[in-house]
This record gives sequence, structure tokens and C-alpha cells, in this order.
Amino acid sequence: MNTEGGIAPLVLTAGEPAGIGPDLCLRLAQQPPAGIPIVLLASRALLENRAAQLGLPCALPDYAPGIAAPTSLLSLPLAEPAQAGRLNAANAAYVLACLRRAVEGCRHGEFSGLVTGPVHKGVINDAGIAFTGHTEFLAELTDTPRVVMMLTGGGMRVALVTTHLPLHAVAAAITPEALRETLLILHRSLIRDFGIAEPRILVAGLNPHAGEGGHLGREEIEVIEPVLHELRTAGMRLNGPLPADTLFQRKYLENCDAVLAMYHDQGLPVLKHASFGEGINVTLGLPIVRTSVDHGTALELAGSGQINDGSLRAAIALAWQMARERAKA
Repeated sequence: MNTEGGIAPLVLTAGEPAGIGPDLCLRLAQQPPAGIPIVLLASRALLENRAAQLGLPCALPDYAPGIAAPTSLLSLPLAEPAQAGRLNAANAAYVLACLRRAVEGCRHGEFSGLVTGPVHKGVINDAGIAFTGHTEFLAELTDTPRVVMMLTGGGMRVALVTTHLPLHAVAAAITPEALRETLLILHRSLIRDFGIAEPRILVAGLNPHAGEGGHLGREEIEVIEPVLHELRTAGMRLNGPLPADTLFQRKYLENCDAVLAMYHDQGLPVLKHASFGEGINVTLGLPIVRTSVDHGTALELAGSGQINDGSLRAAIALAWQMARERAKA
């Protein structure tokens, strides 16, 4: 099943079985992206039942290495039958088993990259499994000490120093080590995965007005500026710290390859406003390529046929681009 340049297929996990992930897989199977082989990782019974509900065919061949099909299916069994829109904690282990199988395949070269459908954190925790999100789970599976969440869309790439933290905990988490490691991971990924020889990165301040010279907080002076100076001396092209309320202007964005925000809701509202429905979540720093949709499980839309697959198709295209860049390197 290897194609252009000998690149292995991508693997797509369907995510939460009660959500729109199975619907997205079926939509993709009806119109596969040209030139990108994809292995769907989901329960065959789940896809067949959802296809019947949607009035769609489900004639996916079983996956086997070397199979010549634009989409094929690697099936893992559900614990219990899934109903569209109705969460069932009994199937939480299935969701994580799909991710483990996909990562194993990526690490052994069976797949060139992983695209993930949306999962539901709450129902996985309800099953008694500690789970904070895809990003953290994939880092644990690959023994990666630090990963970086980056979203792309609307002509922007926005990476984060901290991710799913309560706001009161953010300032303490912005340490010199965390900022330095995040910038190094972002910089390396822009070179390796995006083919940008000399990345230009805008860095947001933490406080309003980037601290206003210390009057609105000293993190810029004591943490952010020293790290930026150190990395500029090493040759990185960094602009900041800049006030987050003004750095998303065209004059800045036209002259950068990525923005680094200090926390989740500092950078992502702007990007999602510009790209929701077609945005992509990327995990940087992993030994494998991983992209994802920028939306959740949308339980209320599961089985309705009223879904938008733009984000999934964008995530697939980017994963394939990243896999090709890594293959060239």
C-alpha cells in the first residue's frame, strides 16, 4: 500500500464511538482524498451500524500491509454496541486501545502518521481511567517528556506553552525551562515537519500589555525576555514578548511562521474564530506525526448526516505533508 516515495499509509482513529468520528470515517470512505492511502481504525460493527443509520454503503476491505485500496479498515471490537449520541463508559477502553494500536503502527513504520478523531475526556474518566487528553496520552505512550500543542488554520500556526491548566496555575507553569523547551520543539518542528529553513516565531507576553514594563507583572522581565535573548544568541529568529491583544495583526503575522502563546485561551480563540471547521490540531515533539480535528465529539450531530468534514480533510492533508517532509529528511 506504499505510494509516492514509498511512504506508508496514514492511520485514522475514529475516536468516541457515540460521536461523529464514525460518521467522518464513513464520509471519508465515500470520497477518499486523492493520492493519500488511509487505514481506518475502528470497529467494523460500529461503522456498519452507523452506515445503516445514515443510509450509506460500508464496503471497506480489511487492512493488510500492501493492500491496494485508498481506504481500508483495521477493526478492533467494541465492548458493547454503540448508539449515536449516547455515551457508554464501557467503550472507553476500546477508544484507548485504538490509539495504542495506531501509535504502535506508527512507531514501527507500518503507518507514516496518525490522524485522530475526537474523543470524549469525560466518559473515559467516568470509566475510571485517568485521561486529560490526546496530547498527554500520546506523550505517555511514546515516552516523550514534553510535547507542544499547536493549532493551524486561518493562515496561522499557534503553539502553546501550557495547555489544559486552570488559569490560576498558568503563571507558575511559565518557567524558563518550560519556555525554552517549548520554543526549541516548535523551532525544530517548523524545520523538520514544515520545511521552513529559518522559522520566524512571534512570542506573546503573559500579562496584559506584556507586563507594561513590570507594572502589570514581572514574568516578561524575569522569565520570558531572558529566554528569548538566550535563544536569539543561539540563532533563533524570535520577536517578543508582544502584547497578546495586538500581535495578531496582519503586519506581524505576515512576517512570522508561528505564534507562541503562553496559555490555551490566549491564542486559540483568535485562530478558531478564523478557521473553525477547518482548523487542525498538531502535536509537536512526538517521534511520530500526529494531527487531529479541531472540534469535539458533537454527540448531538452523530448519526444525523449533518456534519462538516473540512477539519478532518485538512488534518489528513497536513499529516501527509508532514510525513513527506520527514521522509525527505
